[in-house]
Amino acid sequence: MNKENQPLVSVVIPCYNHENYVQDCIRSVIEQTYQNIELIIIDDGSRDNSVHKIQEMVEKCQKRFKRFEFRDRPNKGLSETLNEALEWCKGEYFSAIASDDLMKERKTEKQVDFLQKNTKVAAVFGGIELINDKDQIIDKRVTPNKTYNFKDIILNKHDLPASTQMARLKVVKDIGGYNADYKIEDWYMLLKMAEKNFSIVYLEGIFCSYRFHDHNFSKNMEVMGKEMKKIILRYRDNVFYKNALKIIYKQEFNYFKNRREYLKAINVLFKFFVASIK
Repeated sequence: MNKENQPLVSVVIPCYNHENYVQDCIRSVIEQTYQNIELIIIDDGSRDNSVHKIQEMVEKCQKRFKRFEFRDRPNKGLSETLNEALEWCKGEYFSAIASDDLMKERKTEKQVDFLQKNTKVAAVFGGIELINDKDQIIDKRVTPNKTYNFKDIILNKHDLPASTQMARLKVVKDIGGYNADYKIEDWYMLLKMAEKNFSIVYLEGIFCSYRFHDHNFSKNMEVMGKEMKKIILRYRDNVFYKNALKIIYKQEFNYFKNRREYLKAINVLFKFFVASIK
């Protein structure tokens, strides 16, 4: 597919307090083998030096992309930021990536090719490698190709890393974009897509580097459980509702059980340490 025939892809980077990572994220989009990309960056009221770091990349972005937009403003939250970006997007496909994550260079090329050949698929995802603050790979998460439906999504029987997604922009807009009432914006979007009988596909292979550090929202299961229960309430009349709720409670139970065991172990070690220095 030559550049003239390539559909436009809208890549969105919402940034918040990622001064140490945002330039690498932008570079990973610049280095995509796919050419026809518009890049939209919104800084969501960062309190660190993120805005300056982005401004240092503006000239490169203007030269590389079909269209480039950058703005910064007071904090509104991730869903509001994504919805704001959606208003600017003009592409056929939409891909959002957190400002501390990285795209593999052929991500866009591979996903556009798949969506062009599979017109009934709403969104495509892929595997990730987990990296730390020093860009060292600490783990990989890759599974075989699979197509997911609504039942898989609502019962949490899926592995669809948000950083790897590429969706049809029209589908995302027709759904109404993101809901600012929920903090788990990706699960909400998946449910909305799947309930309209769109196919959601996972492609085997590593598409992104996901940065794993102390500030990852997904590590806070206590908040995750609360937010998931809020979202699932929308489907209380659905045949899968009760089982879905049970799964959420089970996940919470296992999390708190493991945390109690961890704290108990720490307490034992502390007592042993105190006794040893007396």
